[in-house]
Amino acid sequence: MSSDASDLSRLTGVRSGKNSYYPAFVRSNERMQRTVRAMDRISRAVVRTADAPLAVLEAVASAAAVHLDAAWVVLGLSDGHVHGARPRYVAVGPDGRMRAADEDLPDVARRELGAIRAGHAVPTARTDSWTRIPMYLESRRVGGLSIFHPSIPHPESEDLAALRVLAGFAAMALHTSEQHRNGANLHREAQRLKREAQAQAQDLAQRTAELHATEQRLAVAIRRQLIDDERHRIARELHDSVTQYVLSAGMAVELARGEAEAAGQTDLASQLGTAKSLTQTAVEQMRSAIYALTAGQHDDVGSLQELIKELVAHHTSLLNITLVTEGEDTHLGDAIHHEIARVVGEALFNVLVHTDARHVSIRLRYRQNDLFVSISDDGDGDPTALRRVLRLEQAAVGDGRHRGLANMDKRIRSIGGNLAFRRATMGGVRVVSRIPIERDEEAAS
Repeated sequence: MSSDASDLSRLTGVRSGKNSYYPAFVRSNERMQRTVRAMDRISRAVVRTADAPLAVLEAVASAAAVHLDAAWVVLGLSDGHVHGARPRYVAVGPDGRMRAADEDLPDVARRELGAIRAGHAVPTARTDSWTRIPMYLESRRVGGLSIFHPSIPHPESEDLAALRVLAGFAAMALHTSEQHRNGANLHREAQRLKREAQAQAQDLAQRTAELHATEQRLAVAIRRQLIDDERHRIARELHDSVTQYVLSAGMAVELARGEAEAAGQTDLASQLGTAKSLTQTAVEQMRSAIYALTAGQHDDVGSLQELIKELVAHHTSLLNITLVTEGEDTHLGDAIHHEIARVVGEALFNVLVHTDARHVSIRLRYRQNDLFVSISDDGDGDPTALRRVLRLEQAAVGDGRHRGLANMDKRIRSIGGNLAFRRATMGGVRVVSRIPIERDEEAAS
């Protein structure tokens, strides 16, 4: 019998007695039911995320008031703890209505709230009308739950355990509120910093592109200035020396032709007349070259096609030249464009000086990995003879004169290409250059 009574006592929380067992059991059962109902109200408040943590704190305060039939319940945080949590306290009066302002509290509740805020609300003797339950968070006391019950007995240990559970719910809700607020602030700050970083990245990319374009224009301007200086120097040399010598040679030939005619040497006079005609043609060509050298390049010339168009413009008075471009115009770099343009210019000069051509076709063919540049004419040139001359020039060691074909071949090889001479469908010579195109792998993919 005593063993059964001991087990029953442990299960119900009451001690059996002959006259007191049933009343004690009823009181324990009522406490259990109140605790279950309090937990139910708190659990329903916990899932109301839109109202948390205020809904949780109000549910805890109401549950504590109902559980102990309290006149006042004050639940609050101590100053200096859980800084970001809102609200900092809630209070429930005897009418069950929530108070959120200090002036709505009576003196007894306002003094208790002040003690909680200052961290002085500690558990008191059983004769006190306040039951105080501290709130802990990570082993730190962060506030308290105080219940005012002046006309009822002090709560039993089971009631205090239920109140400690309620206080724990409140502490966790306030901590979660602080973490959520901090997380939301950090998220907003991260979004702001992300937008600023994106704006700065766009601005930096734009400024980098502008700087790159400016560097390219500056490099082109410097190269053009150096080239213009050299071209003007060469033009002065041609005008002041070579042209004068050719003119003097023409005058001497004319004098000799007059003397030959006076002496009756008609054959010699005819040959001298041919020589005079050649010197006049040479003077005209040198004047054209001098004009081309002194005219300079336009500032807006940038692509290979524009460079070659400028070369063509200097020869249109003596040759009928057509320019055809196939494929997508690819920028290979100013240095490569310059070398190709010099080769085309040398080829046009050779056609003008060494052949009787009247028509020239220049073709630029852009392929996936190569650029083909061809200059075809309808003159009387022989590609086999030009290949032989190129081998001789490459083998010769001299003062740099009469090396036009070798210079063309050297320029093309310097940019990774090759040069070839073939028979043109127009009847003359076709000079073909193949230049590799180095493409960006990421852009190509």
